Amino acid sequence: MNTQQFVSRHISMNEDDKKAMLDRIGVSGIDELISQTIPASIRAEKELNISEPLSEYELIRQSTALAAKNADYTNYIGFGYHNTLLPAAIKRNILENPSWYTAYTPYQAEIAQGRLEALLNYQTVISNLTGFPLSNASLLDESTAAAEAMSMFFSNRTKEQKKSAAKFFVSDLVLPQTVAVLRTKAEGLGIEIVEGNHKNHQFSNQYFGVLLQYPGKNGIVLDYTEDIKSYKELDLQVAVACDPMALVKLKSPADMGADCAVGTSQRFGIPMGYGGPHAAFFACKEEYKRDIPGRIIGVSVDAYGKRALRMALQTREQHIKRERATSNICTAQVLLAVMAGMYCVYHGPKGLNYIADQIHFKANALSDALSVLGYDVVEEPHFDTVKMRIHEDEKGNLMRLMRDRKINLNYFSEGIVSISVNESTTIEKLNCLVEAFANFKQKQAFKLEIKENHSIPADLLRKDAILTEEVFNSYHTETELMRYIKRLERKDLSLTHSMIALGSCTMKLNAAAQMLPISWSGWGSVHPFVPTEQAGGYQEIIKELEQDLAEITGFAGTSLQPNSGAQGEYAGLMVIREYHKANGEGHRNIVLIPQSAHGTNPASAVLAGMKVVVCKNLENGEIDPEDWKAKAEQHKDNLSAAMITYPSTYGFFDANIKEIIKIVHDNGGQVYMDGANMNAQVGFTSPGLIGADVCHLNLHKTFAIPHGGGGPGVGPICVASHLVKFLPSNPNIKIGTPESIDAISAAPYGSALVLNISYAYIKMLGASGLKKSTEHAILNANYLKEVLAEHFPILYSNENGRVAHECIVDFRQFKSLGIEVADVAKRLMDYGFHAPTVSFPVAGTLMIEPTESESKAEIDRFAEALISIKKEIDEVANGEADPANNVLKNAPHTEQVVISDSWDKPYSREKAAYPLEWVRENKFFASVSRVDEAYGDRNLVCTCEPIEAYM
Repeated sequence: MNTQQFVSRHISMNEDDKKAMLDRIGVSGIDELISQTIPASIRAEKELNISEPLSEYELIRQSTALAAKNADYTNYIGFGYHNTLLPAAIKRNILENPSWYTAYTPYQAEIAQGRLEALLNYQTVISNLTGFPLSNASLLDESTAAAEAMSMFFSNRTKEQKKSAAKFFVSDLVLPQTVAVLRTKAEGLGIEIVEGNHKNHQFSNQYFGVLLQYPGKNGIVLDYTEDIKSYKELDLQVAVACDPMALVKLKSPADMGADCAVGTSQRFGIPMGYGGPHAAFFACKEEYKRDIPGRIIGVSVDAYGKRALRMALQTREQHIKRERATSNICTAQVLLAVMAGMYCVYHGPKGLNYIADQIHFKANALSDALSVLGYDVVEEPHFDTVKMRIHEDEKGNLMRLMRDRKINLNYFSEGIVSISVNESTTIEKLNCLVEAFANFKQKQAFKLEIKENHSIPADLLRKDAILTEEVFNSYHTETELMRYIKRLERKDLSLTHSMIALGSCTMKLNAAAQMLPISWSGWGSVHPFVPTEQAGGYQEIIKELEQDLAEITGFAGTSLQPNSGAQGEYAGLMVIREYHKANGEGHRNIVLIPQSAHGTNPASAVLAGMKVVVCKNLENGEIDPEDWKAKAEQHKDNLSAAMITYPSTYGFFDANIKEIIKIVHDNGGQVYMDGANMNAQVGFTSPGLIGADVCHLNLHKTFAIPHGGGGPGVGPICVASHLVKFLPSNPNIKIGTPESIDAISAAPYGSALVLNISYAYIKMLGASGLKKSTEHAILNANYLKEVLAEHFPILYSNENGRVAHECIVDFRQFKSLGIEVADVAKRLMDYGFHAPTVSFPVAGTLMIEPTESESKAEIDRFAEALISIKKEIDEVANGEADPANNVLKNAPHTEQVVISDSWDKPYSREKAAYPLEWVRENKFFASVSRVDEAYGDRNLVCTCEPIEAYM
């Protein structure tokens, strides 16, 4: 074995196993299998033009060299991003821990109680600081959270407002990147953004909502109470974009009378990472509970009445509401929310108050020093940012002097320079800064004196105590925190335990060598709005990754800005919309979507201002070409686009795909290809080759960014040459063209830090390794399908009986016995496995995707578990097991239940806990029994219990 080849670490290369699998499938070799799986008409004729594969050692050396090209400046830019101090205990035990970063979104609550508790902590922090009773478990970034608030308000207009109110007021104190993202969202929804002074703007009945910034973009802290009171008299809904570190000291948005608060928790220990990923937050009044975007963690009980956590109110989500959804949010930022919440657990209320005080006291000292030096400091309440007036010519000279000293200030506002102090700002750094300012004025420098007094008006300071819950007052030593994190970690099943064969989710290996650079300061400490020449390392990986992804997809250009798959869908549709407008065909607004599509597709289409026309699938799973053609021709004058997942969500390559695409083009539409299933295409075909115009990719699926328990995700779009000039822009860093759409995300390159992972994945595999990964993904899926087909119906395959990279197993035939597919999913936990995708895209089924990273031995264990469960179902069918009291209905069986003194089940404890011999070797117990879903929704509790509950 060549130990320098990463491909042999990513894929099980055992030739004996490979031959056995091919024999079981009934083919002579991998080439024959591929030819039977991927239609010849769409096969690529040439190999990918990707650089030769690097070894892990070479990749780490290269990443180290690239990180050194990111200039080490002291940043006082602010504008929503601040340098932080991530506690080593959190970095080591969460960020660098595969038990946390390889877990999936906690749909299977019984084996996800650890991260559910960590997310409940996060929600509690946000509810505490904002003053609102309801918080979600994170969103993508502050700007998209603000856009979600606008969208929520729009759908919650009064009956009267729905007749004419389509204007949304944005204060001129709001961050420019947020305004840009709002404009994009408003374009699709038919909303008019109006910017102005929140104090003297003249409102009319055409307005429905207001967005304020707290503190303002250059640091001003204002009490909006009276302003909001006047807005409410006009029936306006009010959102406040706020800084959670400032909220430690400041009056909450809820106390001011707002309806909703949004922001980013990046200041709670999360590296800037050239823009992300960071966990945004969204908190609101309880009356919005059916409309709040993203996921909510709620408290429920299990089958024995024990407290258990779960994702609450899931009927709000886009995969259920589809085109009726008011948000397309799917992936959130779970790993970052867990870290931010744990930062608050570790520091507690006293620690957070100390940090916030130090930031504020240092800002005050800096303000005083600049005034003494003769600068025109703006006298206004501030938390962390000092603002001064300066002539534009003088600003340029100051900028050059500061950059010579490796210092970045905020020069974005005309006639203003602002300086934002952060947690990492030391006295030494401030003295260097003051010395530079003194030098600019040719005056004598002096040492700063930090005075511990607040300059914020008393009526703006918070009066209530924060984070009184026990969890925030218990774990302040590293030993205590380490054990608390480990206690939560042990409750969760991740890829460190077993295969997670979630169809359409591609839970492949997240290799350690790919992950290492994201915790290096050379990548983490770069502000997203530094001049591009200061981010040389980032610019290189971004340029190369854009080129590689364009090559892999067969397209001409790439935007890495969308920071989730759903945002990629939305970005692709907004680019198509702009293309039609540029051609004088802005009226085109119809989107064809097959009934098999993922729920985010219709939700994204509606948010992009499109009308959804659903098209039929044939019984064999293919798109019905006659229905497709009829609807395309019916809407040819207004056809904007079609959204197609390929291979289809049913798990195989439609042979008629080129015909389907041609129909769209012939009727004036563009074709968006959903890249969720790209893992079956790479190296063998591509969306561009097939004929699509734009596709999005899930870097957290195909290109190895970990799921992180429900985020981060990255959803770049790749486009054909005629669409390149419309790719998204950014107001602070000039990217794109004059024809570009406004921003999709806050940062110019989205969640840039984790682009390192996909960059490393491609560079270590190279063209040959990428192709081999696709081969093995298809091999593993077809082998598993053949094994399971002897025991269960497999719903869809192509005319050769082959599936792509996943297969759908049907369990509907057991419904007459009282056995639901959910029972099978829960029973799999007793065998040590996370369930595959349940009831999507077909109710009553499991969609199974083993990925290329799993060995034959692991796939065999998974298959054996399902076959064993089939025998347990047969026991019910044969009358050997009670229809209502059996191993499936009572699953999962916790350790406490199994060892309890009272065992009242009609089967043995051993059968419950150790159904197969190999389960003993690596037993994983769910920490709670089956969770009562309905109870949690009827009794909605989305925060930790107060300390009084423990007394």
